[in-house]
Amino acid sequence: MRSESLQPVSRLVVKLGTGILTDDRKQLDPAQLEQLVAQVAALRQAGREVVLVTSGAVGAGMGALGFKARPAQLADKQACAAVGQSRLMAAYEKLFARHQLVVAQVLLTHDDLEHHERYLNARNTLVTLLRHGVVPIVNENDTVSFTEIKVGDNDTLSALVATLLPADLLVILTSVDGVIKNFGTPHARVIPVIKRVDAELEKLAGGTTSDTAVGGMATKIQAAKIVVRSGIPLVIASGRKRQVLAGILAGDEEGTWFVAREGRLRGRKRWIAFFHHPKGALVVDAGAKQALRLAGKSLLPPGVTRCEGEFEAGDVVRICDPDGLEFARGITRFASAAIRARQLPKSELVHRNDLVLL
Repeated sequence: MRSESLQPVSRLVVKLGTGILTDDRKQLDPAQLEQLVAQVAALRQAGREVVLVTSGAVGAGMGALGFKARPAQLADKQACAAVGQSRLMAAYEKLFARHQLVVAQVLLTHDDLEHHERYLNARNTLVTLLRHGVVPIVNENDTVSFTEIKVGDNDTLSALVATLLPADLLVILTSVDGVIKNFGTPHARVIPVIKRVDAELEKLAGGTTSDTAVGGMATKIQAAKIVVRSGIPLVIASGRKRQVLAGILAGDEEGTWFVAREGRLRGRKRWIAFFHHPKGALVVDAGAKQALRLAGKSLLPPGVTRCEGEFEAGDVVRICDPDGLEFARGITRFASAAIRARQLPKSELVHRNDLVLL
């Protein structure tokens, strides 16, 4: 089943975590970086388009600036990123050149992806680079980024890049063998296939204790939510294994495979669902939820029982059921003040074309 699913992969996104790029001294690990680049180059030379999403800039900068642990102050993190990013790209450029491949640096923030014109521009840039045989190397622009415009972690960034293109597959290479059940016990085992991301699975995911990395398995599960809903499979596997990428694409049982949901979302729907920080929420009654989920209807004002947050017409909002569980996102046609005041005409509050079921 896995082999059949991964056979048609012609474009993939590969994410490399800090833990597999740096050594115990918080410096870039040359041997590890070399073997990872060789794997990506082999895929490119086999005719596959590859976008690399890389961590490691802050980690590399920490070593250069003498930090023992990831700095807490934003300015220190940005300084580490500024120093480390140039070192990281220099290393990638040198190693890919040995395989006669050109690389391009692409630095993004969430703000670049939230605005539709910039979202399309980012996509066009990546697609053009791929068409020219270049390997785009993507990282968050940590040198200038701050909370309000950040993606936050490169697991999520890799999911957004895969969704943006869209890719046929996302591979997240990390320091563990996949999603592990009973982690830290004698009964620990890798879960080979995950068909549904649910609350039980999220309980298995923890953060990270690494001095250089952020997120851990929890952010990888959140990344899985994005790509599988978009119709893109995900594999989480060990970046310490040589030829792991070739094994994944051959259908070997490497790591944990997240099965994509049927029916890939269209581009604009993907943008609505995953490329915004929602400004507020509309809580709807059970009848409205059923009409949205089962009947493909637009959201009408009578179905809204509560409005949360402050937002304007044209903003993306969460749509939640009576228990507060988010099940959709959409672009509202009215501001929160008008919704609360019930000063609305008899028309759609969120049109079906602007609504995505999650």
